[in-house]
Formats: sequence, C-alpha cells, structure tokens
Amino acid sequence: MAVLSRRRRAFMLAGAATMVLAASACGGSGDTGSSNADKPECAPYAQYKVSKTKHVSIYATIRDVEADKLEQSWKQFEDCTNIKIDYEGSGEFETQIKVRADGGQPPDIAVFPQPGLLSTFAKSGQLKQLPAAVQANLDKNWSKDWAKYATVDGKVYGVPMGANVKSLVWYSPSLFKEKGYKVPTTWDEMIKLSDTIAGSGIQAWCAGIESGDATGWPATDWIEDIVLRDQGPDVYDQWVNHTIPFNDPKIFSAAERAASILKNPKYVGNPKTIVTTSFQEAGLPVKDKKCGLHRQANFYSNQWKKGTNVGPDGDVYAFYFPPVDPAKGKPVLVGGEFVSAFSDREEVVKVQTYLASGEWANSKAKLGDWISANKSLDVSAVTGTIDKLSVQILQDPATVARFDGSDLMPAQVGSKSFWTGMTDWINGTKDTKATLDYIESTWPK
Repeated sequence: MAVLSRRRRAFMLAGAATMVLAASACGGSGDTGSSNADKPECAPYAQYKVSKTKHVSIYATIRDVEADKLEQSWKQFEDCTNIKIDYEGSGEFETQIKVRADGGQPPDIAVFPQPGLLSTFAKSGQLKQLPAAVQANLDKNWSKDWAKYATVDGKVYGVPMGANVKSLVWYSPSLFKEKGYKVPTTWDEMIKLSDTIAGSGIQAWCAGIESGDATGWPATDWIEDIVLRDQGPDVYDQWVNHTIPFNDPKIFSAAERAASILKNPKYVGNPKTIVTTSFQEAGLPVKDKKCGLHRQANFYSNQWKKGTNVGPDGDVYAFYFPPVDPAKGKPVLVGGEFVSAFSDREEVVKVQTYLASGEWANSKAKLGDWISANKSLDVSAVTGTIDKLSVQILQDPATVARFDGSDLMPAQVGSKSFWTGMTDWINGTKDTKATLDYIESTWPK
C-alpha cells in the first residue's frame, strides 16, 4: 500500500535503507518519444503531450516494491507525452523536503503523507496553488471532506492521491458461520456480539500497540475512530484543531467508550499484554479462531501469511466498524497522501493534472495493493477483496470521512504524547482523565 503516515512508516520503513532513484525512461532531447505519441493507444493522453522531451521530478515517501508500481502506473503517460518523470522515494522525506525547499532546490512535485506538513509549506509561500485544470479534476473526483485537507487559508494546494480506510474490523467468516454470528451494523449490536463471543470461551477482541519507537499509534486510531462515532464530525474537527481541549468532557466520553473494549478484561484478557503485542501480530489469532474481532485498517491485509484466503467466505475478512447512531451517517477514519507542486511549469501542471484524474487512479489500482478516494476509480479495477470493500466504503454517499487526527495534530502531540499517553493508559499507569490531561498539557502554546 502506498499510503504512509508518520506512524505507519515507523514500522514499515524502519528497516529500509536504500533510496530509489528512478532514471529517466529514455534520455535525450528534441522530440524523443514523439513516434509513440502518435499511436492509437496514446489518444487518451493527447491533452498532456508536449512537443519536446521535458522532465518532472517527484519526491515522496514511497519506496521499494510500491515505488516500482508507482513508476509502472505512469509509464504509458511518459511514452505518450514526451514528459519523463524522475521519481525519488525517501525514508527521510519529512526532513529532506524542508532542506531541499529551503535550499532553493525543491522537487517539482512532492507527495505529502500528512496534511499538516503540506500546510507548513503552503503558508511559507513555497507551494503553488492548484492550477485550473488540476482544480477541475479535484472538484470532479473528490468529496469536499477530502479536498479540505489540502486547503490553507481558503486556497487549495494539493490533490489527494492514495488512501486507506481505518474503520474496519477483521473477523473469521468460518467462525461466524459455525457459531451463527451475524456481522453487526450498529455499535450496540457489536457489543452484544462481543459479549456472546466472550461467553463462548473465545477472546472477543485482540489488539496490539507495540511498534518500536512508534508504540501506541494503533490506540490513537481507536480513540480517533470512536470520537468520530461517539461525538460526530464537528466535535472531531474541533478536537483535532484544538478548538476544544484534548481533555474536553466529550473526548473523555469517547475514550471511556474505547476503554469499554480495550481495557475490558472480559474482552481482551489482560489489557497490559496489548502494550507488548506488536501491531503486526495482534490480529493473527483471528485466523486461528482464537480471537473474534480485531479493529485495524485495510493495510493489515499485508500481515496475513501467504496462502491466507481473504474474503467473505475465506479465512479472514473485515466489516465496517459500526456507528453509534446510524441515523447520523457513516463515519469513516481515513489516511492518505496529497500531491502538491513547487513549480507551475507547463509539464509539471500536466503531470499533476494526470495524477488527479480517474485514468491514473484506475491505472494504479490495477497494479494491486492500492486504493484511492477518487470517485472515478472503478471498483472493478481494484484488486483484492478488502481493497474493493474499502473503495465501496469511500464511495458510499453516506460516508463522512475524517482524516487521521494525529497526522493533523502538531508533531509533539500526534506522534509523541498521544502515542505515549495511550501506552500508559492501556498499561494502567494513568486513568482516562490523567491521560487526557497529560496530552493536553503537551499541546504547543
């Protein structure tokens, strides 16, 4: 999956040490590639064609196998337009993008994994506001919920790219069939199901928040998802933007609802084991029917062992994390990336416009392990049952999407005190009030 937030990169990229620097597909000058551009298969790319070979640099966090797929996704575009994309992926993106931009050598395009970081560069005047063609694709292909995360002071500086859906609960279809369980559609139904599973002698929920230096991040997703369900999108926005304090009574209520599962020995056994159980291993007991439910994003599908049948009649599958009140819509916690430009050269605008199109989204999705909230993405182009389910959720008109809160909060909170606070909370070192008070005290003044 291409979507890499601060915390996700912490465990997925920690061991990677090699930068991927993709060389130009073909060098040269003049009208190199023009013969390809005249072929019938190039007709869809006519609007992007330039007369002479031009290069556009893209810098992002995406590396290794996912970087290879990314470059493959725009190969036809390169062959047909005379625009060559020089892609570079880095595990030091957050640091290096600032070094490069401040040094006067930014990439033409950057793919930001956090809206907060994008906002910093927009406010400094270094990013370009969306050109009309890119804005048109944004308006056509994304909901207002998504568009606002690249909007700074009323101006739009980026277009969503990849996405992930965090509001999922993994389960074993065969266990449900054996026991006669039904997939819950409301919070109350899910709690009744949890009680039933626990009463059968099987652990109702499994969870794990250990992730090296990023330990605690899975618990922040729990809190965010439940604030969105317990209090609604308006309160969620106020909380993330610190219009209300982190320890507001509304947030306390949501945290206590989360505690009714995560800190409930009846459901999870000894809650302290959650702190020492790794994110990667936390949900694996679901397949073995030793655990009934595991809340985690669509990208957890990468953790199942080779040969695992993921599907509604398979070894494991997932259902939408139910709302507290279905009448208030379908709250969905999401993550994603945003494509922004430091240059407004013609060829840069054409690349950014293409990356905001339905054509590119479908080209990328066909390569597997990737989804987008792009409304022009054809679900049939998406590979994998979980990814298809995730796209269906994203495209549901009832969906009310909100971006991962800790990726929007200041770094000293979102990727520090929120993580450590949740770890202490689950470990029993601090109760809910003390935990929220602590995190609030770390918010920058």
